[in-house]
Amino acid sequence: MTLSERELERYSRQLLMDDWGGAAQERLKASRAIVVGAGALGSPVSTYLAAAGIGTLGVVDGDEVELSNLHRQPLYMTPDVGNRKADVAAGKLALLNPEVVVEPFPATLEASNAEAIVMGADVVVDCTDSFESRYVVNDACCAQGIALVEAGVVGHEGLVLSIRPGRSACYRCAFPTAPPAAERGSCREAGVLGAMAGIVGSIQAFEAIKLLTGVGEPLLDRILHVDGHDMGQIVVATSRRPGCSACAPE
Repeated sequence: MTLSERELERYSRQLLMDDWGGAAQERLKASRAIVVGAGALGSPVSTYLAAAGIGTLGVVDGDEVELSNLHRQPLYMTPDVGNRKADVAAGKLALLNPEVVVEPFPATLEASNAEAIVMGADVVVDCTDSFESRYVVNDACCAQGIALVEAGVVGHEGLVLSIRPGRSACYRCAFPTAPPAAERGSCREAGVLGAMAGIVGSIQAFEAIKLLTGVGEPLLDRILHVDGHDMGQIVVATSRRPGCSACAPE
C-alpha cells in the first residue's frame, strides 16, 4: 500500500514525527475501526480517527440527535436535531476526510447483534454510557479477539482502559460486577462538561491509534483516571482475572 500525494500532504504533520512515518500511516490506512456510540465520546473519537487516516470507520448509534446533545457532541449542529446520529456522523466524517470509508450503523448494539457488528474490526472503541452496554461490547470483542478501548465520563471525571483480549485485562477483569444502580452516575443524571468528554474521547482515539499502529504504549493492564477539576491523573494497575467469563480460556 502506498500513500497518494494528497494523503502525504493531508497527513504531513504526523508523518514528520520520528516514531511515526509512512509505515505507521499505512498500517492505519489498512485498518478498520468500529466506534460504538456517536455521542459525547464518540464525536471526538470518530473525528480524530477519520482525521488521522483510518482506512475504514464504522459508526454505530441507534439514536437521533437531540438539542441537549449539542453542548458535548460537536459532530452535530442545530439543524441536525431529529436526524439519525449514525447517518449525520458518517456524512460529516466523509466531508472531513474523503480518503476514509465511513460505514454508518443506525442501530443499537445489543447482545443479539454485537458480534455481527464488530466482526472484522481491527479495533473497537466503546463510547457507550452504561455498564450493561460496556459488558456487551467487551464480551463480543473478547469472543473474536478484537482489540478494544473502553472509557466512561461523567461530570469532570473520566476513565480509559485499552484491552487486547487474551493478553491483557478485559473490562470484566477490571470490573467484575457493575456497581449498584444507586451508586452509578450517568450524564443524564449527574451531568457532564462537554470539554471533559472531549478530553476523554481524544485519549480514546489516541489509544486506538496506538493499538493499530504499534506506536506508543497503550493503556494495557492500566486504568487511567482523569479528574478535570485539577487535571490530576491516576493510573491504576489491573490484570487478567482467572475464570473471567469473557476472556479466560475455556
